[in-house]
Amino acid sequence: MGGKRDQIRMTDEEIRDFLEQSKTMIIISNGKDGYPHAMPMWFVMRDGCALLSTFAKSQKVLNVRRDPRVTALAESGVEYDKLKGIMIRGKAEIVEDRSFVEDVQLAFAHKYVGGPFPGGAEEIIRARANKRVVVRIIPEKVISWDHSRLGGGY
Repeated sequence: MGGKRDQIRMTDEEIRDFLEQSKTMIIISNGKDGYPHAMPMWFVMRDGCALLSTFAKSQKVLNVRRDPRVTALAESGVEYDKLKGIMIRGKAEIVEDRSFVEDVQLAFAHKYVGGPFPGGAEEIIRARANKRVVVRIIPEKVISWDHSRLGGGY
């Protein structure tokens, strides 16, 4: 490809760091009516895959069960020269294993709340897994951009 596209592309390490620091990812699934269904979600990264937790009967889960193709977006910045982002195209799978869902709930608590947790809090966090599943996004294509590399130019 070349040009500006190559100039703004992040390295694999930069992508990992950006995703670890990002708080929200927008997951876009395909609705039965043909329209994209975009929802902001909390997420954690494991083994190169984004993990999101949601209610088993949510629209995004229904969409993924019908069509596993998704796009996910994490981005930051307001001014053009500070825009950064990662777009992941891939297949989503629904993980219903209760202990895995509990572990992801704990990972969310550590990422978004911190720790250590007072006595009994871990059980409350694990209980949140009831009626929930994990959506694992397995990347097929990752596109990244970091406009700060342009040195203020376009």
